Amino acid sequence: PNIKETTPTLGNVKAGFETIKAGFVYVGPIGDYGWTHAHDQGRKIVDNKYNWLNTVYLESVPEAEASSAIENLINQGCNVIFTTSFGFMDATLEAAKQHPDIIFFHCSGYERYKNMGTYFAEFYQLYYLNGLMAGALTKTGKAGYVAAYLIPEVVRHINAFALGFRETAKARGFDDPKVYVLEIGAWYNPDKAREFARVLIERYDCDALAFTEDSPAVIQYCQELFESKGKLVYAFAHYSPMLSYGRNVTLSGQLVHWEVIYEDILVKIHNGTYNTTNLENVDYWWMLGEGAVELGADFGVPINPIFEDDLKNVMVEDKLTGETVSAYELVMRRLNAMNKTEPEFEPFTGPIYANNGTLMVQEGVKLGHDELWTMQWFVQGVEMAKAAGIPIWVIGAIAGVVIVVVVVYFAMVKRKK
Repeated sequence: PNIKETTPTLGNVKAGFETIKAGFVYVGPIGDYGWTHAHDQGRKIVDNKYNWLNTVYLESVPEAEASSAIENLINQGCNVIFTTSFGFMDATLEAAKQHPDIIFFHCSGYERYKNMGTYFAEFYQLYYLNGLMAGALTKTGKAGYVAAYLIPEVVRHINAFALGFRETAKARGFDDPKVYVLEIGAWYNPDKAREFARVLIERYDCDALAFTEDSPAVIQYCQELFESKGKLVYAFAHYSPMLSYGRNVTLSGQLVHWEVIYEDILVKIHNGTYNTTNLENVDYWWMLGEGAVELGADFGVPINPIFEDDLKNVMVEDKLTGETVSAYELVMRRLNAMNKTEPEFEPFTGPIYANNGTLMVQEGVKLGHDELWTMQWFVQGVEMAKAAGIPIWVIGAIAGVVIVVVVVYFAMVKRKK
């Protein structure tokens, strides 16, 4: 599924934009330290690199106000517009049709036009690797996922995390490892993210948490839990480096280099490769092999050093070779195999079953871009959790007491007879 951008034919190349004023429309605040923060870091890196480029941005733009935000940037003189949320897609397409002399790029969507391309830095490879680590170190066989929205992108990431988690957890003897999911209903809601982290830990006995929410709230909660009670719940950085928010709990994470994609697009606009008539088939789907994403709790730190020995001491089977290797070695093998423009390993390779037991991917079949992009089913082991109710451990304890009472009762009845 490692589909790269489609380069227009040379016959369509025109004189490039001598100078570019690029406007960015952000759905969240640049200080969210997640999605929007990462986009803004990429913008600044590219802006500082080229003297023919000037950039501006609008932050915290509600999806309903995307059209007016785009018009605002055009009125400021922008000749290139980047819109950075799936919900901005329709407004971007409409603006592209109304402004044929402006170049538009929309992040995470699928609608394109002659002057509108699409782009995305994809994380599922990293979530799979994070899952391998979590499954290697879990003591409960239960992990949690705090999800913003259950759109295909997030479902894909949950599934990739679950595939990795179940692979190593089952190799260690857990019969049916689980990944419990709670949906926030917002991209940025630190308070709710913290609360759902608490629920997954206390009610579902999860000792590893991944998330899609644009703040370090989940990691901060896990760090506070470690400091106050000595309880270790592993967590994973999301979009931006988050090791500093949880040095004792952040195991690894998914980091993005939006500047890699932004630079490629803007340079091609500047030199004329991309113009206002040839973007209809330009779709970036960049991952490890293109350098758009990085495994790590921080840049250059693929695994928190304090956990490296723990991973090296856990032995699991490499299902591809049948060898027994350390979990650390397995993660590095998979990372190296996927860190290529033509990956040698694909996490979504069958057989893969849905959580209702249906075989969704036949043995040996690899899911492609379209199947992954539209994914709306959970793999085996993924379950929706409940934000309210009686904790699972309490239910288990009650069930245990009931069983004991029943056994004692029948023993007494039998004795009386």
